[in-house]
Amino acid sequence: MAQCVVIADDLTGGNATGVLLRKMGYQANTVLNLAAVDPGIIEESNCVVYPTDSRGISPEEAYERVRKACGILAGDNVKIYTHRIDSTLRGNLGSETDAMLDFLGEEYIAVAAPCFPATARIVCGGYMLVEGIPLHQTNIAVDPKAPVLTSDVAALFRKQSKYGVAPIMMEELMQGREHLAGRLKELASQGIRTVTFDCITQEDLDLIADAVIDSGLKFIAVDPGVFTATLVRKLMPRETIPGKYRILSVVGSVNSRTLDQMRHLWKVMDTGKVMVKTKKLLESDEAREEEITRAVDSVLEAAEHDQILTVTGDGIYPENRIDFGPYMEKLGCSLDDITAVINNSFAEIAYRIFRAEPTFRALYTSGGDVTVAVCGCFGTAGLLLKDEVLPLAAYGQFLSGEFKGIHIVTKGGSQGDATAIARCLSFLKEMVTNEEKEAFH
Repeated sequence: MAQCVVIADDLTGGNATGVLLRKMGYQANTVLNLAAVDPGIIEESNCVVYPTDSRGISPEEAYERVRKACGILAGDNVKIYTHRIDSTLRGNLGSETDAMLDFLGEEYIAVAAPCFPATARIVCGGYMLVEGIPLHQTNIAVDPKAPVLTSDVAALFRKQSKYGVAPIMMEELMQGREHLAGRLKELASQGIRTVTFDCITQEDLDLIADAVIDSGLKFIAVDPGVFTATLVRKLMPRETIPGKYRILSVVGSVNSRTLDQMRHLWKVMDTGKVMVKTKKLLESDEAREEEITRAVDSVLEAAEHDQILTVTGDGIYPENRIDFGPYMEKLGCSLDDITAVINNSFAEIAYRIFRAEPTFRALYTSGGDVTVAVCGCFGTAGLLLKDEVLPLAAYGQFLSGEFKGIHIVTKGGSQGDATAIARCLSFLKEMVTNEEKEAFH
């Protein structure tokens, strides 16, 4: 039964959201004719998308179309309602959001997080920027059907909605999910029905989603698709087939391109995400062991419902980069010695995970030093190279040792475009799936 209902103001945008959900492994169907909708289609879908084709019509007609769609598609099993809006805020944002709020009831609020990081559409300081340019200064402003004459997101909703609208800016996001959850409840108690958020990165969307969930409020998502996908990932975990194989990604690289690749991966694939606090690995032997144990336990817990698990050093974010000088002086060692401790710690995390959970069948490593440390910790003599996944990304299997035959893809941290890590993991999934089919036959 559909647990996510997406009401979109146009077909192209609705399909784009459906494809995004499909890439995450969910069954998404677009319904074009509500009068002829087959209940079976909704029954077999995780997500149902319905385009109202209402972007360029009057606010009153748009309201009626959206409310009618709610009447047919709403149900007790739905966990997420979404108003899919244009990524540049064209159309009847306020009246269509009002229609969903009116149908669903006064307990609901609308949470608008209208950024689309992959297309450089972000909201900062309450203003939407498109590739760094204020929205009202782009060619969108002169769109013949639905011009947008201001970059102020909350002002756009306020102008079109009969309900109270309030923005939450980046300063409040920096105070964390508990603060945001409290602010949402406070605003809802004051009668605010639509809350707009600053949002720049996928991490911002994860934070907002966590805060919304923590608040316990009933809500609809208002966004161009990425925030909806984030909520679906968190609220609609897919069941794991007992004994199904798992893949571990170990990323120690701090290259800025690696960050782009991980952000893309976390957006398009349903993954368990564990961040390693790199400073802990250097503080003392006790702190290192504590952090390794925490990371391993976190991965094994996430493995109960996720097929792909990622272990990533927090140094991937610039604000967490370490000045190695004080540690070199404190420990009386070289830079190579310090980085070896970090790389060996990542390798130890991977090794303990594979020892504890035999369904881990494949490994992705990013950064040459991490790969060398992993091979050493796993006790393999080397890699049986088999294929090139993409330039400077090699696929092979462990040659020997306790985990002989384990599939592995290795890639330099700076290599490839934003899709590179996701492509490597997709390749590994295909290799392990083919191996299982051959074993079965």
